[in-house]
Amino acid sequence: MRLIEGAQCVPGKEFEIELALREALENALVHGNQENPERKVHVRCRCQPGNEISIVVTDQGKGFDFETIVRNGVTSDPDSEHGRGIQLMKAYMDDVHFERGGSEVHMRKLARTTSHS
Repeated sequence: MRLIEGAQCVPGKEFEIELALREALENALVHGNQENPERKVHVRCRCQPGNEISIVVTDQGKGFDFETIVRNGVTSDPDSEHGRGIQLMKAYMDDVHFERGGSEVHMRKLARTTSHS
């Protein structure tokens, strides 16, 4: 996050980016890699200062049926953990999608300029 803040990718949006990144990392560690210390999580970040940031988090898990989670949204069961992280990522980032059968999440945040309407 220090690198992202220093690069000024999307100034003023660091909180949203950090929250989404933390959720993606937790999902990768807990759900993807099943908390197996032998498995790795890879993070790629591309920054266009003042314009946008793109982050890709990849785990070594078997993936999941992300279309069902995204389609059904957050479960009504307050004890269930499934889907909450995805919903938070979608709430704070401008684009969130999954690849590699769900073992890779792509997130993008754009710098917002004032509306000209």
